[in-house]
Amino acid sequence: QVQLVESGGDFVQAGGSLRLSCSTSGLIFSISVMGWFRQAPGKQRELVAIITSGGTTNYADSVKGRFTISRDNAKNTVYLQMNSLKPGDTAVYYCTADVRRTILRPVSTYWGQGTQVTVSL
Repeated sequence: QVQLVESGGDFVQAGGSLRLSCSTSGLIFSISVMGWFRQAPGKQRELVAIITSGGTTNYADSVKGRFTISRDNAKNTVYLQMNSLKPGDTAVYYCTADVRRTILRPVSTYWGQGTQVTVSL
C-alpha cells in the first residue's frame, strides 16, 4: 500500500507563512502528478496546486502569487509554501499523488489524511 503523510499545518495570523510537506511510503515505481487540495468547513474540496514530475505547475487563481508548490522527485515528496495567508485559506489541506506501483500496474491516485491550516485575523 502507498501512504501519503502531510505535515506543517498550524495556526497562523493573517499575513503569515506556512510550509506544508507531504511524504510518501510504500511500493512506488513512479509518481506523475502530485498536488494539494483543500476543504473548508461546509465547502467542497478544491484544487490548490499541482506539479508534474517534470516540474510543470498549475495553481488555483485564489493562491497564485502567494503559494508555491515544489517537489523532490528523489524523495517522492511534495511541498507547498504558503505566503501572505488570509483567513479564507483556512481549511484542511490534502496532498495527492498519481502513483504507478510497478511497471505493470496502472496509475492510481492516493490521498493523505489532511493537515489543518487555520488563519486568523
